[in-house]
Amino acid sequence: MAMKLSLSVRIAEAPCKTRLNVPFGDLVQLAKEVGYHAVCMRASAGGTQTPRAELEKMRDDVESAGLTVSMVTADFDVPLNNDQGPNSLKNIAPSLDVAEALGCDLIRICLKKSEDISHLVKAVDAAATRNIRLAHQCHHASLFERVDDTMKILRSIGSGNFGLIYEPANLYMVYQDYGIDAIRQFKPYIMNVYLQNHRLGEDGPAYYDTYTQGRQRYHHLPIWDEGGVDFPHVIDALKAINYDGYVTIHQAYGEIMGPDEAALESAQYLRSLGGFVT
Repeated sequence: MAMKLSLSVRIAEAPCKTRLNVPFGDLVQLAKEVGYHAVCMRASAGGTQTPRAELEKMRDDVESAGLTVSMVTADFDVPLNNDQGPNSLKNIAPSLDVAEALGCDLIRICLKKSEDISHLVKAVDAAATRNIRLAHQCHHASLFERVDDTMKILRSIGSGNFGLIYEPANLYMVYQDYGIDAIRQFKPYIMNVYLQNHRLGEDGPAYYDTYTQGRQRYHHLPIWDEGGVDFPHVIDALKAINYDGYVTIHQAYGEIMGPDEAALESAQYLRSLGGFVT
């Protein structure tokens, strides 16, 4: 069993998270040339605001390159993780339409408050009728900020088409275990893996406002840099549970380097750790 590499369009996303700095077609060709198996779509490239014909053209471009769309984040508010993030759960149909147009069966969603769970249950049922899954990322300032809270929600929903996007950096940012013990708990629910790297530091130029630790300042790091997430341990843990799904480069590299270098160096680094389809 081996994992497959996916490249998020976030690698070339503007800081506003609502547009790309390069054409989508260029990212598809980059992913193909470097040897990725999929691209991870966000509304900055195409989402609920995009005409269906345009989404279908994007799908054609992806499939013509021998790739697939590993996951869809269909609107702007989910990645912004703002108060409007859960609104798509109240009417999940437009997000499902985006996923279908792109030939994808996995959508990222957002939960901020306990009241959002009732909307999630209805959205999960609606998605199931169209053979589409919903997943939530390990994410600060959400109901999935802590491991224990995450597991409670996953167990309470108990649906095969709702699961988790395991992402260690957000757990690291609030001092949660993100290694083998956490991954073993998450195993039945992991539907995708996001990888990005941060280093905590009071002198950090960026910050997250978290529920449990207040404001956390940090530095963006390439995933191969030390001082943040322990990626050799993460990959070893994923291999230990026989994870064979997509591992997505989710780093906001725009502040560090260009997408060409970032895509190539990230792929080479992860492959050096073993466990990936070549």
